[in-house]
Amino acid sequence: MPDEVSVMVEGGKAVAGAVLGAALGPLGINVGQVVAQINEQTKGFAGMKVPVVIRVDAATRQFTLVVGRPPVAALLLKEIGKEKGSGKPKTETVGDVSLEAVAQIARSKGTDLQGRTEDHRINQVLGTCVSLGITVDGADPRLVLRDRTGRTSP
Repeated sequence: MPDEVSVMVEGGKAVAGAVLGAALGPLGINVGQVVAQINEQTKGFAGMKVPVVIRVDAATRQFTLVVGRPPVAALLLKEIGKEKGSGKPKTETVGDVSLEAVAQIARSKGTDLQGRTEDHRINQVLGTCVSLGITVDGADPRLVLRDRTGRTSP
């Protein structure tokens, strides 16, 4: 059974520092090669944190990478051009996204989100908008969620 190392790296900017070096060094694989492959496979996610699983076969010292998708929060923040959400999301907003952008993020996450339908996944992305202080088409995402679901509060 292969050993697995899970890390979050900035897209295209992984380094062979303390985290990767300490985790991979004892497994006997070339950390530089791992870092180069991670950077190649994650360069499209520049500026975002990306989950990566490194599977190492101890017998052959071969490795494979499984690159995940950035978290919903990172995708939303990229959409609005910010590095972080509001410290006071109920009273301060940091940006606005369209409902179409919310739907696109929900589609891009696919089965990563636990909702069974696209509507469930959209609602989950709307919930992330609430926690980050991001409005949707200029409206409070809780109102958008209420309009979509018919519930009085999320």
